[in-house]
Amino acid sequence: MHDELRRIEQRIARVHDQRVKPAVHSARVPLALQSWQAPGEPVPFAEARAAAYKPFGVGTPWGPPWGTTWFTAHGTVPAEWAGRRVEAVFDLGFVNEWPGNQAEALVHLPDGRPLKAVNPQNQYVPVARPAQGGEEVEYLIEAASNPDILADRFAHPTALGDPRTAGDQPLYTFRSADLAILDEDVFHLSLDLQVLRELMLELSEHEPRRHEIAHTLEAALDTLDLDDVSGTAAAARAVLAPALAKPAHAGAHTLSAVGHAHIDSAWLWPIRETKRKTSRTFSNVTALAEEYDEFVFACSQAQQYEWVKDNYPHVWDRIKEAVVKGQWAPVGGMWVESDGNLPGGEAIARQLVHGKRFFIEHFGVETRGVWLPDSFGYNAAYPQLARLAGNEWFLTQKLSWNQTNKLPHHSFWWEGIDGTRIFTHFPPVDTYNVEFSGREMAHAVRNYQDKGRGTRSLAPFGHGDGGGGPTREMLERARRLADLEGSAKVRVEHPDAFFAQASKEIPEEQVWSGELYLELHRATYTSQARTKQGNRRSEHRMREAELWATTAALRAPGYAYPYEKLDRLWKTVLLHQFHDILPGSSIAWVHREAEAEYARVAGELEAITAEAVAALGEGALGEGVPHVFNTSPYARTEVIRTPAGEPARTHVPAGGSAPLAPAAPDHPVTVTEGRTLDNGLVRVVIGPDGTLASVYDLTAEREVLAGPGNLLRLHSDLPNYWDAWDIDKHYKNHYRDLLDAESVTVTEEGPLRAAVRVERAFGKGSRITQTVTLRAGSKRVDVETEIDWHETEKILKAAFPVDVRADHSSAEIQFGHVKRPTHTNTSWEAARFEVYGHRWVHIGEPGYGVAVLNDSTYGHDVSRTTRDDGGTTTTVRLSLVRAPRVPDPEADQGAHRFTYSLLPGASIADAVAEGYALNLPLRVADSGGAPDPVVSVDGDGLTVEAVKLADDSSGDVVVRLYESLGGRAAGTLRTGFPLAGVQVTDLLERPLTEQPDQVRQSADGGDAVRVALRPFQIVTLRLAVGERG
Repeated sequence: MHDELRRIEQRIARVHDQRVKPAVHSARVPLALQSWQAPGEPVPFAEARAAAYKPFGVGTPWGPPWGTTWFTAHGTVPAEWAGRRVEAVFDLGFVNEWPGNQAEALVHLPDGRPLKAVNPQNQYVPVARPAQGGEEVEYLIEAASNPDILADRFAHPTALGDPRTAGDQPLYTFRSADLAILDEDVFHLSLDLQVLRELMLELSEHEPRRHEIAHTLEAALDTLDLDDVSGTAAAARAVLAPALAKPAHAGAHTLSAVGHAHIDSAWLWPIRETKRKTSRTFSNVTALAEEYDEFVFACSQAQQYEWVKDNYPHVWDRIKEAVVKGQWAPVGGMWVESDGNLPGGEAIARQLVHGKRFFIEHFGVETRGVWLPDSFGYNAAYPQLARLAGNEWFLTQKLSWNQTNKLPHHSFWWEGIDGTRIFTHFPPVDTYNVEFSGREMAHAVRNYQDKGRGTRSLAPFGHGDGGGGPTREMLERARRLADLEGSAKVRVEHPDAFFAQASKEIPEEQVWSGELYLELHRATYTSQARTKQGNRRSEHRMREAELWATTAALRAPGYAYPYEKLDRLWKTVLLHQFHDILPGSSIAWVHREAEAEYARVAGELEAITAEAVAALGEGALGEGVPHVFNTSPYARTEVIRTPAGEPARTHVPAGGSAPLAPAAPDHPVTVTEGRTLDNGLVRVVIGPDGTLASVYDLTAEREVLAGPGNLLRLHSDLPNYWDAWDIDKHYKNHYRDLLDAESVTVTEEGPLRAAVRVERAFGKGSRITQTVTLRAGSKRVDVETEIDWHETEKILKAAFPVDVRADHSSAEIQFGHVKRPTHTNTSWEAARFEVYGHRWVHIGEPGYGVAVLNDSTYGHDVSRTTRDDGGTTTTVRLSLVRAPRVPDPEADQGAHRFTYSLLPGASIADAVAEGYALNLPLRVADSGGAPDPVVSVDGDGLTVEAVKLADDSSGDVVVRLYESLGGRAAGTLRTGFPLAGVQVTDLLERPLTEQPDQVRQSADGGDAVRVALRPFQIVTLRLAVGERG
C-alpha cells in the first residue's frame, strides 16, 4: 500500500504540473509591443505617454540595472472568445518566483489610471469577464528592471546594489505578452488538486483521511482526459467535490487569515523604488478586493500611504473605498515598521504619534495594535509606549528565527520594564508570507505552543518584503480550507477581530517579562556605523531644536514656532529608522542616500536652533555676551571651548542657558611622568602602547582597571549567513590586539583639560587616531576616535576590563534601562553574546560602579572572568565598526569619527546624566539671553525627555518625562511661564479620560506641578500657558 501511495502522489504531481496548470490559460494571441527606455530616474506617466516609442519584439533583452522601460501593448480580443473570461498575461523575463526582488511592472490604462501590477506570481491583468469579442486593448506598462540581488542567496558580494557600479547591460529578456482565455474550470481544478494533494502529504500514512484523499485524487485523474483537460476539468472537479466538502473537526485549530504584503521601505532597493512598489502592490490588492468580497488586507506604515496619496491619486481613492467597505485594515499605527532596538524612546513615541494621526486624519480609523512582523528584536519599553498610544495588542513574527531558544508561548502578555502589559502574538506559522500550502497549515498547528488554552492563531498571507501581496490563488485556497477535514480552519478576518478573541483565551499569568531579544541578526547593532551615527545625531538635534524653539516661542516676541519644518524633519528621521535602514542591512544605494539625508536634516535643524537662540538674544540683557545653552535635562558644570577656541569651565542649568562665566577648577589637570593625567578625582596613565595602563579613582582610592583599558581588538568576522545582519559566536576565536602605536603624544596640558593622542596603523591600510582627554572637575575619560577603515570581514572592538564583580550589566534602552546577567548559566543567557544599549552601559558591585558611554554605537558584550588572584574581572567591549560585504560590498569603508568614554565611580544616575551630556554638547552662542528654563524638575530620577509646543498649534507646552533610575520618584516640575492648567495626556497629546492623582498642580494654582512616578514610568504633560501678570 505504501508503494501505491507513492505512485499516486507522483502521478498527481506530474499531471498537475505538466498538464493541468499549463491549461489554465487555454488559448493565447500575442499583443503588439513598443518600448521606450526612460533616461535615468523614473518619469511621470504624462512624460512617458508623450515619448517616442519603437517596435519591440518578444525575446528581446531589456532593462539595465535600476532602469525603467515603458512598453505599450495593443491587441484585439478575438470574436470567437465571446463569453469567455479574458486576461492579458505578461512575462517580463522573470528569473525566479520571488516577486519582490526582480523585474516588476505597473500596468496603466491610456488615461493614466494604474490598473494592476505584474510580477512572477501575478502575471495577469483582467480584460473582460465575460468578453464580448472584438474589444480593443491598450496598455502603458511601466517596467522596472530591478536587479536580483538575492540571486545566490547572499553567498557573494555584488556590485548591483549601487547604480554607480551596477553596469548598463540588460538584465532581462521579455518572454511573452498575450491576450489569453482563463479557463475557469481548469483554474479551479488546479487549486482543488493542489489543496487536497498538499493536505494528503501532511497527514500520517496511518490516517484513513490520507488514503481517502489519495484514491479520490486518482479517481479524478482517471476522469480527466489529458488530451482535453479543458473539456473534462468540470467532471474531474465533480469527483473531488465530496472530499472537499467534508467539514473540519469541531476542535480544529483556527487560522485567522489576514492579507498582507510587508513592503520593506528600503532594503535591496532604494526608497524611490519602494514608492513604486507601494503603487504596484496596492493596485493588486484593490483589484483583488473587487473580486473577493471576503478579502481583508492589513497594511501598516503610514509613510507608504502618504507616498501613494501624493503620487498615485487613483490608487489612493481605491484604498479609501476599500477601507470604507471593511476590506482594507490600516494597522500598526507607526510611521514605518521601524527597528525595535536602536531608535530612541522619543523617536518610537513619534513613530506611534505620526502613524496613528495619519490613519485618524485620512481614514477616521484609530489603529489598535503595533504591527512589527520583521524587526530584529523588541525593546522592553514597547508595552508602555504602545499602551500610551492607545494600542491594545502587539504582533511580531521574527522571534521564530531564534537560533537557540524557542519562546514558550505564541500568545502571551508581554510585560515591559515599568510593569505595563500588552497582549502579544507571534504567528506559529512562522512566516508573514503565508500561501496556505499544506505544509504551512500543518506546521502552524503542530508548532502552536498554547494548545489547550488558545484555539486560534494569525496567518498573514501574501508575498512580502518586496511587495506583491496576496493573490487570487491564495484566496481560493483559503475558501477551500475554511472548513476542511484534516486541516486547520481558515477564517479571513480583520486582525482586531482575531486579537479580541485570542486575548480572551490567554490567562493573564501567561507573561513574558522584559525585552524580546532576537537570537539572530546581532550585528545590526553595529553595521553601517555612519547611518547609526546619523540617526543618533538627528534624534538629539530634534530634541535641541524643539526645546529652543519652544523657549523662543514663549520668550521672544515675534518668533514663530516652526511646526511644519519640525514635522517634516521628524518624518524624515522616522523613515530612516526602518528596520533595514537603521540596522545597516540594505544595499549601498540606501545607505549612501541615508547619510546624505542625515546631513541635510542636520543642516536644517542647526538653522532652526540657531534662529531660536538668536531670537532669545535679541534685545536681551546679555546681548553681546557669549552664552552657553544646555539641552540636557541635567545641570552641568563642564569644560567647553569658547568662540575663540580656548577652554573654559562654566555652569549651565538643565534645559537653560547662562552667560559664559569661566570658573576656576578646584583642582587643575596636570600631566606628569610623560603620560599621566590627574585632575584630583581620577588619575589616568597612558601606556607606551597607547592603552590605558591605569585608571585610578582618587576619591574611592581604588584601581578601576584589571588590565589594559581601551584595548582595541580586531576580530575576523565571517558569519555563516547574512553578513550585514549576523555576528556569530565564533568571531571571538580569531583576533589580533592592536598594541603597536606609531606615536603616543601629549597634545594638551591643563589646567582645564589634558589630552594624549595615540596613532596606529593596521590591517589593509587602516588607521586609527584616538585622543584620550581628561577635564577638570570630571571623572569622565573621553576617547575621541577617528578611523580610516579599509578592512573587510572584520569587527573592531574596544575593551575595558574592570575590577568589579558584576552579576549583571545595565544598559540604557528607551526610557530606562535593562539588566542582563554577566554569566551564561542557561542557553538563554549564552545566546546573548552580543547585545545593544543606547548611550551607556553600567557594571558594578555593591558600593562601586563604572559606566562606559558612547555617542553613536550600540552593540557591545559584557563578560566575567576570574583572575589568578581570585578577583573578578568584568569586561565591557564596545563594537566600534564592522566590514561586511553583503549586501553592500563597501559597507563602512572610509572615515568614521565618534567618542566613547569611561566613567569611574559611577552610579546609574551618573551614567544617565553623563550619557545625556556626551550626546548633547553644550552650545555656545556669540550672544544671547539667559531666560529661565521653560521647565525645571527636582526629584531624583525624574528626567525630562522632550519639551515642545503642542502639535495642534494651541500654544500649550508639552513635556514628556520619565523615571530613569528604576525606582519610585517624586518631585516638582516648575514652569518658566504662567501655568494656567495641567493635564496628563496620551502620546498623541489627548487628555486622559481619568486624570491620575500622581500629577497635580500646586494647591495655590502656582507654576508648579507635583509629580510622582513608578519605576520607568513615562508621563506626558500638557501645560496651558497663562497670561503674564
